[in-house]
Amino acid sequence: MFQRQKETAVIAIGPYAEKTERRKTKRQFEELSGPGGRSEKKPKTNVQSPSSVLRMNHLSLSELCCLFCCPPCPSKIASKLAFLPPEPTYSLMCDESGGRWTLHLSDRADWQYSAREKDAIECFMTRTSRGNRIACMFVRCSPSARYTLLFSHGNAVDLGQMSSFYIGLGSRINCNVFSYDYSGYGASSGKPSEKNLYADVDAAWQALRSRYGIRPENVIVYGQSIGTVPSVDLASRYESAAVVLHSPLTSGMRVAFPDTKKTYCFDAFPNIDKISKVTSPVLVIHGTEDEVIDFSHGLALYERCQRPVEPLWVEGAGHNDVELYGQYLERLKQFVAHELPVNASSLPLSQAAPASLSVGLEGLTDGRTTAHPQQTKTPCEEQRFHGSAESGWTERERSRTVSPTVADTYTMPTSDGPSRFPVFVAPSHGNHQRSPGYVPGRVAPVRSPPPAKAPPPPPIKPHGPPPECPATFNVSEENQRRERALGLKQRKNTLICFGVSMGAFLLTLILVLSLSSGEVLDENCPDHNPSLSSWNPGHQPEKTVVVRRGNLFRLESSATFYSLTVQSGGRVVFADNADGTKDITLRTRHILIEAGGDFHIGAPKCRYRSRATIALVGRSDDKAVPEIPGLGRKFIGVMSGGTLELHGTERVAWSLLTRSVPATGLATGGHAFQRNFSRGINLRVVDQDTAAVLLSERYDTHDSRNDSRRLTQLLRTLPAGRIVTLAVGDSAVKSLLDETKKAIEEKLGSSFVHDLKYRQAWALVSVVGGGNASCSEDVREHENHDTGGRALAGRNFSTVDGVGFSVTAYSEWKNGFPISGFQVDAVDQVVLNLQDEVQQTWKPGNQIVVASTDYSMHQAEDFTLLPCPDCTSRQVRIQGKPQYNHIGEIIDGVDMRAEVALLSRNILIYGEMENSCYGNNMCQFYSHDTYGGHIKILGNFSSVHLSHVELKNMGQQGETGRYPVHFHMCGDVDQKGGYWEPTYVDGLSIHHSFSRCLTIHATNGLLVKNTVGYDTLGHCFFLEDGIEQRNTFYHNLGLLTRPGTLLPTDRNETLCISIKDKVYKGHTPSPSTECKAVSTFWIANPNNNLIGNAAAGSQDAGIWFVFHSVSTGESHGLVPETKAELTPLGIFYNNRVHSNFKAGLFIDKGVKTTNASAADPREYLCLDNNARFRPHQNADPRRPRVAALIDTLISFKNNDLGAWIRGGDIVIQNSGFADNGVGLSFASDGSYPKDEGSSQEVTQSLFVGESRNRGTNAGQNKYWGLGGADAKMRTLPRNRTFPIRGFQIYDGPVRLTQSTFRGFIPTPERYTSAVGFSLKNTWQLTPRNNLSQLNFHSTVGLRTFFGRPGQWFEENDLDGDKNSIFHDVDGSVTGYTDTYVGRLDNYLIRHPTCVNMSQWNGVICSGRYSQVYIQTQGAPNLSLSISRDEYPTIPLVLRGINSQGTLFQPILMMSKSYTLHWSGPAPREVVLSLINFDKDDWVLVGLCYPTDSTFQIMADINDRQSNTFEDMTDYGTVPSLKELEKRPMERKYFFDLTTGLLWLYLRARHSRDGHSYCSVKGCERVKIMATTSSKQICNCTAKAYPKYSKTPSAVVPMPALNTQPCKVCGAKQLVFSSEPWTSYLQTQVKSLSSKEQQKGSNSSFITVNEVTMPFFQPGYFLVSVDACSGKVTKKTSFAKMDAKMAQYMKTGIPKRSIVLMATRGQLEGLTAVAPHLVSFGVAKVADLHSKESLALWGFQGSSSPPPWVSLQTGHGDEFLGLQERYLPLGLEAYGCSPHATKTRKDLELLKKATGLQ
Repeated sequence: MFQRQKETAVIAIGPYAEKTERRKTKRQFEELSGPGGRSEKKPKTNVQSPSSVLRMNHLSLSELCCLFCCPPCPSKIASKLAFLPPEPTYSLMCDESGGRWTLHLSDRADWQYSAREKDAIECFMTRTSRGNRIACMFVRCSPSARYTLLFSHGNAVDLGQMSSFYIGLGSRINCNVFSYDYSGYGASSGKPSEKNLYADVDAAWQALRSRYGIRPENVIVYGQSIGTVPSVDLASRYESAAVVLHSPLTSGMRVAFPDTKKTYCFDAFPNIDKISKVTSPVLVIHGTEDEVIDFSHGLALYERCQRPVEPLWVEGAGHNDVELYGQYLERLKQFVAHELPVNASSLPLSQAAPASLSVGLEGLTDGRTTAHPQQTKTPCEEQRFHGSAESGWTERERSRTVSPTVADTYTMPTSDGPSRFPVFVAPSHGNHQRSPGYVPGRVAPVRSPPPAKAPPPPPIKPHGPPPECPATFNVSEENQRRERALGLKQRKNTLICFGVSMGAFLLTLILVLSLSSGEVLDENCPDHNPSLSSWNPGHQPEKTVVVRRGNLFRLESSATFYSLTVQSGGRVVFADNADGTKDITLRTRHILIEAGGDFHIGAPKCRYRSRATIALVGRSDDKAVPEIPGLGRKFIGVMSGGTLELHGTERVAWSLLTRSVPATGLATGGHAFQRNFSRGINLRVVDQDTAAVLLSERYDTHDSRNDSRRLTQLLRTLPAGRIVTLAVGDSAVKSLLDETKKAIEEKLGSSFVHDLKYRQAWALVSVVGGGNASCSEDVREHENHDTGGRALAGRNFSTVDGVGFSVTAYSEWKNGFPISGFQVDAVDQVVLNLQDEVQQTWKPGNQIVVASTDYSMHQAEDFTLLPCPDCTSRQVRIQGKPQYNHIGEIIDGVDMRAEVALLSRNILIYGEMENSCYGNNMCQFYSHDTYGGHIKILGNFSSVHLSHVELKNMGQQGETGRYPVHFHMCGDVDQKGGYWEPTYVDGLSIHHSFSRCLTIHATNGLLVKNTVGYDTLGHCFFLEDGIEQRNTFYHNLGLLTRPGTLLPTDRNETLCISIKDKVYKGHTPSPSTECKAVSTFWIANPNNNLIGNAAAGSQDAGIWFVFHSVSTGESHGLVPETKAELTPLGIFYNNRVHSNFKAGLFIDKGVKTTNASAADPREYLCLDNNARFRPHQNADPRRPRVAALIDTLISFKNNDLGAWIRGGDIVIQNSGFADNGVGLSFASDGSYPKDEGSSQEVTQSLFVGESRNRGTNAGQNKYWGLGGADAKMRTLPRNRTFPIRGFQIYDGPVRLTQSTFRGFIPTPERYTSAVGFSLKNTWQLTPRNNLSQLNFHSTVGLRTFFGRPGQWFEENDLDGDKNSIFHDVDGSVTGYTDTYVGRLDNYLIRHPTCVNMSQWNGVICSGRYSQVYIQTQGAPNLSLSISRDEYPTIPLVLRGINSQGTLFQPILMMSKSYTLHWSGPAPREVVLSLINFDKDDWVLVGLCYPTDSTFQIMADINDRQSNTFEDMTDYGTVPSLKELEKRPMERKYFFDLTTGLLWLYLRARHSRDGHSYCSVKGCERVKIMATTSSKQICNCTAKAYPKYSKTPSAVVPMPALNTQPCKVCGAKQLVFSSEPWTSYLQTQVKSLSSKEQQKGSNSSFITVNEVTMPFFQPGYFLVSVDACSGKVTKKTSFAKMDAKMAQYMKTGIPKRSIVLMATRGQLEGLTAVAPHLVSFGVAKVADLHSKESLALWGFQGSSSPPPWVSLQTGHGDEFLGLQERYLPLGLEAYGCSPHATKTRKDLELLKKATGLQ
């Protein structure tokens, strides 16, 4: 263990010990062979002299100090003593694709085979759980190998030195070999340690299993010497086929101190304690003369094994030469070939190793040559190798196995002559006679296998003559050997005693000093690493700094460099301290981290506490600064093998508002006034409860005594508590009466008014009745038309809801002008209430941003935090005041709370910018500098984890691939890629970025969570080439995503038509079809996961799923066909999208994947309408569809669409849509004949047309008008007249079920409907659009609407407009079960008992309906007129779609007859396809043709998957229509020459499956080919009617109108929240004032979760609800406020109660109620004088009231109306017990997505 294996024998201890070369070369093996092939062992003559012992094995005092004191940790000392990594003897080179590693061996590796054998070795790198990358080697020794050795090698060697040994061993025992280098060995990174050892073997085990698919029952865990430590640890946790322990140790202490009897806490490598947990068979091999690890270690481990097998005690063998004895190979061969099937019977193997492929070593033990029969090919060799023991091997893989000359034709050399191959030879034991009891597979000593855990007897030497010895070995050699062993032991004990003593002393000293200074060493902190050197390089802006191997620096102070490069073996760590005051700034042009280089600021378990800043400097036009290839300038670059670890203080990245914040911070809007020459006393009266200005008046007390009297009268009538503010303009004293002064003194407490002088500036703010203490006033003397300053008075107040505000008055003369003014505002007093506890980590001075909750993303606002000593843990105070409303509550059941994000972090990386744009930085589009910094991570990096870092002014708009964070072609970066600590970015703040936020480019498995992207150019979270998969976005926020220039999809209209450098010459891009797609989340492959994200404002879309048909960009050609359209959707759960202009969620379209050309002049990667999302299992269209699930989507305030989704099958559930232009629109995978009949479904969802979120008429909101259920002014989407729709039917089929609609009230300006249709629709609609179990709230005025001619609808006469229809399955829309709703003027679907709905422009009919797909050839630009024989005068005229002929898609009532007429000559070919026909559905059709026509008519069935035609049958003729009607089942036709009508039946003969357009056999068609010479217009209407006219009738009777309410209709949820794990209580309070009663209103009630509790008597009504369960506990009414009511309010309401109060009629004692409301959370005693109604939401039982507590009052004509609140239930803040069983689905899905449990 403590010496070189295979290479050197180390005398004494550790890296400072003296070494003696003992390399086992082929030549030395040959020299060890005696006559007859017997091995003769050399004497061990290298014995230390006493002088060397006295010199402590050549260790100086400095070396001892380094060994034991740097650091003085037992684990570190043990690591230094135990590990001896050699200089690497090999290297691994990765090819350009990053997929294959090439092994290069140095001369020191002593490779003993040919290049062909070397091809059998596959090497790669993998990641351990501790972040190190370790080298792994897989040696394919035999294609028939049943087992694979997981080999943990000994000390002082690496994989290069062991490679020849592995080939020899594996070939001879018929096993493949998988091995690895420990951390710090060979090509592996890191340093060797015990912890790393365990992580290394874990990583190797996982790689063996995942990369090669080898099952545990086919793995033999093999450990040699130090390698037994990881082997035993692994085997104690995982079961395998077997375990082999070769020269094992029991523990570190027991090696150093053989008399140790127990395991101490500081003991290393405790195999002895773990071996009993190993449940696999264990073979122990040990030499009896082991001079490093005593033979007793092997015995002790053997005794403790659960399932030991016969051990191998190799008599006379030492530590390094066991494998030179013949017994070694024989025992292993016997164990593998014969014993394992018995000992591992519980681990079945699918096949046995063929005997013909066994390694021919049977003659090794006696030295005889053994012939081998000719091999025959086995079935195993014909199979493809998939990495498992059960698989066959490909020819290529067989060619990479060991040469047959090595594996199968090897013979034992019989002389000292040269031998081509390395040999395993037997030791010299005379003639090597076998023991009498020997049988194949059983090895001496001769005895029966001992019982389990029974110690074996002492080893017995083989019978026979004594071994022959070399002539140089004499009688005294044994004494020399014993003397040497004694000397070694003495020396070792002396050294250990000295070292332990010194170490203990220094450890104590260091700990004392550390504790006294407040710093404790923490191994989790990178800056605590004692191997680091302090580094204070200073400011050297022109110096290029290179940190080379061995340079391990702790940066202690700020520095400036030209550039910083960290090379292999170098490390830079930012210093930190406990109190977070060690602020460091590093300025440089770039930081380059090369392979093997490390750059650290903090760590995941030791976060950086100080402030670290990296400033990236430089200009794009600085030609003196060369670009780094692939990286450019101004960057942090991580090359292959590099490490970047940045970990700031953990903070809440973003939260949600829990209380709405109005514009200005005050619900009343505040007040500001300033005027010159406003002579006299200017006055404002302010409501102390609301900050509303109740009175604005000017009293000219300079010139009018009457005004003075009016002021006196006003002051004496104002109620106590009212806020009054006064300011003098010009002068106010000439006519100011004494009584007025007295009133001001008495009522307002003024001290200056009595002595007020001419033109003296005076300002006052006071509270009526408050006396001097409440008065703030100031005066300024007037001199030469100037007061030399402003008389300023001001006071702070609080509203009844706890909102702080200030009232300020000022007066002055300035430059000869008198100025006076007032201000009522909440500047610097606005407190934000948040969902999360943020105050511990959101600090004063930090920057935050509050998202828009309106249509315009530009209403996002950023603020600086101010100190707030009175705030709770969930509150912060902002500087200034908001300009816009920001919602902080559930409104109308939809969670519209604004996101609030922290932008500041204590690790800041930013680009230093110029003041304005310059050079080639897109200055024609941007006025500011866009050349920021960037971070780029290249493939095969060693370790990258970024958490809680702020990135500002990053990205370079003019450069491709220069983004704030860019994972560039990194492949798999999770466990699948060998990163056992999966790569992640967490808690990043990326703001004011000039090109994207985070780019994932050809990278898979990245976890992005808690990251904020704010104010960026171009797509924010960006998947680049269409092949990025398995990436997980969890709880990220993106907002204010602006247009960029890089890609066409980044550009807005202006940029789109301006940038033409990549289009084909002369082409002008179309913005609507090629550009205008910039999105916050640009997801280029559906196999990615989005959980809990928020897209809160983008120029186009919040989340856009786009589909690349092939890999694009730099990945072009890597994946010829992505099959993205067919790939199932990853996890999509609990995402929010709002304030986006085009759409919240967009799933549609692809990108152009070819360069611009004359054939297609559009730019590469522009939008392309070529993709249809149709997910199937394994992306195989022949396999079943896989429904894409959109779960818990919250979409609101998107200008155009809440969600646009094209494809199938797709399911949306548990989602809320509010205030969108169109809430949700589905488009099918494609219409017939492209679509197989996919479907979409919406269930358990809520649609709100116009909510109580009325928005702010500012911030680039364009439209403002009346709307909503309350008919108040509000912001509007698209236009004042735009027809808002909740659910839009585009084509279908769709299923809308179990959903609720509310807030769809049409206005005189626009049609607002719950269900609508696509405007100006040329496309088909299917009658299979099924609506069921819908609930329409009382605020829905228009359930559905079919359009009218006018704005937006134009003529409303396109084919899709006319064919609009849906199926009301259960009557929940119309009241009539199983009916269809269509256009009022569509007589193809009507019958006499249909119900007209003129308000809808619709009609409700019963019947069966299907489509006929009519495709014509030979007559372009035709229109089609279809008449039903029952309504011949009202035909339906269709324009058709010109696509490969003309297409018409009418919807027809089944079992009726129709005639078809053309607007021109009849087409020569017509194909009629039966779409959505059920079996035996039929229609009779007559097609108009010239009378000279002849026909060829046939029927067939088209299988569109295989594009084949079956059941082709010709039609025959019949002589009359009556004859045809008698034979409807036959394929016959009749041509009526008198009318020109060709009559035939269209009948479905096969059933449909699911939502398929066609039958299970295929699409049933009728093809008509006509021959005629006529060119006349074929319209036979005049001849056909009245001949074929029929009386209208209903095929299916019209059902009766439903009168019973639907109890199962609507969504089960009342609230659709972004925290679906939180329950909410729906509450409504309807108070009624006397004036409302006088106007006819009579309802007053309180509703809890849709249970209404009315009250009819005047007075007060209180309802108590348990805040934990949501159950109503009490409801009580009082006629007046008296002692009984007061007592009830004090003691009658249970703790933890939500308190709801409503009032009715004339109220007695209302003012006495106010003090009691404070105990329910109201901020202060309200002034209820003159109030006429009241509504309260209060809470009983918490010292800190919840943010939803609210008191509303009505006065005069200001009626309260119906007030609604949604209150969270079960919060711990209420005192509720946490739900132990409540699981958060988002966290469970995150585990599933990342594979991390």
